[in-house]
Amino acid sequence: MARRRERRGEPSQDRRKERVGPETREEKLNDSDASERKLIGIFILFFIIIPAVSVLVYVYKYGSGTKRLEPVITERGPIKTDINFQEILTENTNVAGNESQRNYDYPVLAYITPWNSKGYEMAKRFNSKFTHLSPVWYDLKSLILEGRHNADKGWISELRMRGNALILPRIVLEAFPTELLQKKKQMDKAIDLMVTECKEMEYDGIVLESWSRWAAYGVLHNPDLRNMALKFIKQLGHALHSVTSTRNPKQQLQLVYVVGPPHSDALQQHDFGPADLQSLSGSVDGFSLMTYDFSGPNNPGPNAPLNWIRFTLRLLLGSTGNNAQRLAPKIFLGINFYGNDFILSEAGSGGAGAILGRDYLSLLEKHRPQLQWEKNSGEHFFVYFDDNNVRHAVFYPSLMSIYMRLEEARFWGTGISIWEIGQGLDYFFDLL
Repeated sequence: MARRRERRGEPSQDRRKERVGPETREEKLNDSDASERKLIGIFILFFIIIPAVSVLVYVYKYGSGTKRLEPVITERGPIKTDINFQEILTENTNVAGNESQRNYDYPVLAYITPWNSKGYEMAKRFNSKFTHLSPVWYDLKSLILEGRHNADKGWISELRMRGNALILPRIVLEAFPTELLQKKKQMDKAIDLMVTECKEMEYDGIVLESWSRWAAYGVLHNPDLRNMALKFIKQLGHALHSVTSTRNPKQQLQLVYVVGPPHSDALQQHDFGPADLQSLSGSVDGFSLMTYDFSGPNNPGPNAPLNWIRFTLRLLLGSTGNNAQRLAPKIFLGINFYGNDFILSEAGSGGAGAILGRDYLSLLEKHRPQLQWEKNSGEHFFVYFDDNNVRHAVFYPSLMSIYMRLEEARFWGTGISIWEIGQGLDYFFDLL
C-alpha cells in the first residue's frame, strides 16, 4: 500500500468486465463440425482478441488527445503539463521555497510509516507545512493495543521543538467486531486502552481506522450492528474530548476517522455516506477520506481521477448550502504520494505494483520515456517496455497533478491528507 496502505486490498470491482451472456450464443447448429468451430471461435474471442483489444483501447485512450493546460505560475516557478523526464530527474530535489512557509491555510494531515524511514525525515524537515502528523504505529487486537514499540519519543520531541503539528498515531481496529460492539464491557475497555495510551504517551489524539474492517466482516450490512458501530465511534470521540492535551490545557484530544469513498451514487449498506458524515460530525474532529487507489491490476489507469474526487465530495457534502460549508472543513481529502506500475500484457492477466519516488526516478533514468498528460483524470503517465518486452503503464504524481488537487481542496473548503510523505519527491512539499 513499495508498500501502500496495508489496511486495504485492491479495489474489488473490475470496471472493464465484458459480459457475454449465453443467450446471445443460442444458434442451432446442425452438425458437430459447426459446433466445434463455434467453440474455437469463442476461445479465440475471449482469450486472444479481447485481451489484445483491451490493451489497444487503453493505450489509445490514455496515449492520445492529451490536451495541454497552460502553465501555472507559482513561487517555485511555472507548473506545467508539458514536462519531460529530464526535468524531473534534474529538479526533484530542488525545494525552491521557504521550507516552513505554508501556501494553504487549511488543515494538512500527513501519514508516516515505520517501513519507510524517509517519511520521518520529511516530517522533521517540513514540519511547519503540516497541522497533523499520523505515524502508523498501532493495532488493537483482541483488546490488546499493540505497537508501542514503534513509537519514537525522540522523534516526537524533535517535531514539537520545530513546530506545532499535532501528533495523532493511527490505530487500526483489528479486534473481532461482533464481540466488541455487542458487549459493553469490551467496548468500554477498547476505548479506555486508546485514551490511556494517549495520556501516557502524550499524544494529541488518534487516527482510527475501522470502517473497512467492519465492512469486510459484514458488520455494516446488519442495521443493528451498523448502529452499534456508529455508537462506538461517537463514544470514543466523547471519551477523547473529555481529556485535555498535556501540552495545551485548552485543547482536547482529537479523533480523526478514516473513511473510504463510496463506490457509486447508489449507496450500499457498507458505504460511508452523507448520513454517516452528518451523524458523526459532532463526535469526530476530522475524516481522512481515501480518495486514491481508484485503479487496480484488472483496471489499470489513474490513481485518483479528478472527476472521481469531485463526484465523491459532491456525494458526501452536496453541491452547495450551509451543510456543505459546515462539514467540508472536517474532510481531509486524500492525496497519494505513491504511484502504480501496471503491466499491460496481451498474453497474461496483467498486474500492478506500487512505486515510491525512488522507483519512479529509476524508471525515468532507465527508460527515458515520454510523459503524457491525461486531461480527464488530471494525471501524468508514461508507457514503457521492460526487459522481456512487456508493456507497462506508470502513473505517478507530478507537480501539476498535486497542485490541481490542492486547489480542489481549497475550492471545496476541505483539508488534505497525504499517504504517505516518505513516498513522494522532495519538491512536492514546495506546493503545500
